[in-house]
Amino acid sequence: MAWNEPGNNDKDPWKNKGGKNQGPPDLDDLLKDIGNKFGGVFGGNKSGGGSGKSLSSVGIMVLLIAAILVYAFTGFYTIKEAEKGIVLRFGQYAGTVEPGLRWKWTFVERIIPVDMQTTRDLPSAGFMLTQDENVVRVEMQIQYRVVDARNYVFSVTDADDSLSQSLDSALRYVIGHSSMDDILTSGREEVRQAVRVQLEKIIEPYNLGLIIVDVNFKDARPPEEVKDAFDDAIAAQEDEVRFLREAEAYARGIEPRARGRVKRLEQEALAYKSQTVLDAEGEVARFNKLLPEYQAAPEVTRQRMYLTAMEKVYSNTSKVMVDVDGGNNMMYLPLDKIMQQQSTGQRVIQQSLPSVNQLPASTNSAPALSGRSDRFNSGRN
Repeated sequence: MAWNEPGNNDKDPWKNKGGKNQGPPDLDDLLKDIGNKFGGVFGGNKSGGGSGKSLSSVGIMVLLIAAILVYAFTGFYTIKEAEKGIVLRFGQYAGTVEPGLRWKWTFVERIIPVDMQTTRDLPSAGFMLTQDENVVRVEMQIQYRVVDARNYVFSVTDADDSLSQSLDSALRYVIGHSSMDDILTSGREEVRQAVRVQLEKIIEPYNLGLIIVDVNFKDARPPEEVKDAFDDAIAAQEDEVRFLREAEAYARGIEPRARGRVKRLEQEALAYKSQTVLDAEGEVARFNKLLPEYQAAPEVTRQRMYLTAMEKVYSNTSKVMVDVDGGNNMMYLPLDKIMQQQSTGQRVIQQSLPSVNQLPASTNSAPALSGRSDRFNSGRN
């Protein structure tokens, strides 16, 4: 039988054990009871109604102040030295903040830090078709840095991805307008410069807030199927360049030496010319001084010249002078040196006699010279 059927009042749940009818709880009484409990927590008296209400108001104020303090402290943030902060107020750009300790309105403003000093790397690689219809794999890497934080965040959806696509486009454009040999050998620097110029030209209209620091051409190689043939071709080209450099170095080394020898020969020729002229002038001067003496005493001068010539001849010859009592002086030459010094003596006599022959000769010069020599020897004896 249900509790609310007639005749079953003993089982009414709203009655206590004593039989008193309690009824459903009153909402006002429930709220009042909760307020008294909170007033007791903050030092209020549960028995006093007015005092409980005032203490409940104080507790609410304390909670409100604590919430304000927590909100204020949660608004502090720090921007690092290498960063700048983009301020968004209700999702709209509101400005840029510099590094340091800052404060924002929590739940109202949002800060996006942007690194402005770090140099970032972006690689790009792939198989590409050259101008001469060859396939080559190229690897390139760029280094870039953020210079405008607002443009970097808001100009495009993703500035890094846009830069990557621009790099791939610029690289393929430059490779497509270059030959295979230039890419693999001597034209790598031109390709690198052309990629940088083309990349800056592509990203300029988008205002990405980025600056290209450097472009590195890392590697370029043909497909593996034809790699050996290209390696041989590259080695041949490198050998050609090396031989050309060696030939140029040899030419640069041999030419100065040849010019030096030419200069030395010119200087020697000039010195020989000057020496010959001076010797001739000396001979002329000596003849001019000797001519008056010869004209004054021809025999004496001729004899003196003869003795001077003999002195030059015998000064270079080893000789033994034997003095015999009551006889003439006799000169003895060692036999082992006669053959060796015969040619030397003849050259000295030939060099000395022409100066005598140049003098004015008298009709009896030879007999007079021999007679003078005989008289000279007899006088010495």
